[in-house]
Amino acid sequence: MTEPHRHATHGDIVKRLKRANGHLLSVVSMIEEGRACTDIAQQLHAVEKAITQAKRTLIRDHIDHCLDAAAQPGDGDPEALSDFKAITKFL
Repeated sequence: MTEPHRHATHGDIVKRLKRANGHLLSVVSMIEEGRACTDIAQQLHAVEKAITQAKRTLIRDHIDHCLDAAAQPGDGDPEALSDFKAITKFL
C-alpha cells in the first residue's frame, strides 16, 4: 500500500469541496423546483469556480512539493519529475 500524500492545503481544499457539494445539491433542488435558469446558471457558475479553485490549489501545492523533492541535492526523488509531468495534464 502506498503512503498517503498530505499537503498543508488539503484541509482547505476539503472545506472548499464540501461547500461546492452543498451548492451543487442546491442546484439540483433548484432545478427540481423549476427555478429560473439564470439563478441556476449563477449557482452552477459558483460551483464550477469553487471546484476549479480547489483543483488549482491542489495542483500548485503538489507541484511545489514535487519540485522540492526533485531539487534535493544528491538524494532527490527520481519519481518526482515524472509525477510533476503527470499532474500538469490536469492544468
